[in-house]
Amino acid sequence: MGTFLFDQIIFGPVQSRRLGASLGINLLPNDRKICTFDCLYCECGWTDHAGGGATALHSREEIRQELEKKLQAMLTNGDPLDSITFAGNGEPTMHPAFDLIIQDTLALRNRLFPEARIAVLSNASLIHKPTVFNALKQVDQNILKLDSAFEHTVQRLNQPRGNFDLQRTIDHMKAFRGSLIIQTLFVRSHHNGLSVDNTTREEVEAWLKVVGEIAPSQVMIYTIARDTPVEGMERLSYDELRDIARKVESMDIPVQISH
Repeated sequence: MGTFLFDQIIFGPVQSRRLGASLGINLLPNDRKICTFDCLYCECGWTDHAGGGATALHSREEIRQELEKKLQAMLTNGDPLDSITFAGNGEPTMHPAFDLIIQDTLALRNRLFPEARIAVLSNASLIHKPTVFNALKQVDQNILKLDSAFEHTVQRLNQPRGNFDLQRTIDHMKAFRGSLIIQTLFVRSHHNGLSVDNTTREEVEAWLKVVGEIAPSQVMIYTIARDTPVEGMERLSYDELRDIARKVESMDIPVQISH
């Protein structure tokens, strides 16, 4: 299907379902996706596992310069900005200078757009690394993925690469002590002859239990809105998402639905 890549370091601002007028930062290559996950629903398509490593990444200084130039232009033009969002062609926390780039972004935000939030959309696979964990504690919206409480579902739906441990990830989410937002995409599909469904009663109940233990400041739930690399993925209805949201709200955790 028609997935796409972000072909610039700084992109947008775009009107995000979750983040308002959002200026995106892509720390990864412009011509391929690199990620610790290979999610069946990723709008950027499949992860490139054959390409080069850190040499292909944008440098810290290049990112800082491009961001400053864009923010200065937006300020001059009077353009609105709700958030500066780390997203792009894969997992942003993979960048070896991620923590330093966060420092640069905080400084630029404070000087040029002090009301804007800094958000990071992460699959949470690297939050066990101290530099990543500490950097995420500094941003306004630390948005971490948790699509299932079951290892086998994560393996089918998110297809993590390397030494991924779901329980370790959940434990580190708890260590943020509420300074995080859980993001979960609900979907039904089949892949490689296997059912992939994180919407069943068993799935939702287990997910709710873990969300309650993590106690995030907010939960964002959504479903597919763009093309995916796997054909035939079933998009949930708003009513289905609303039903899940009510269960989260019963734990006194705010919920944002994007549909």
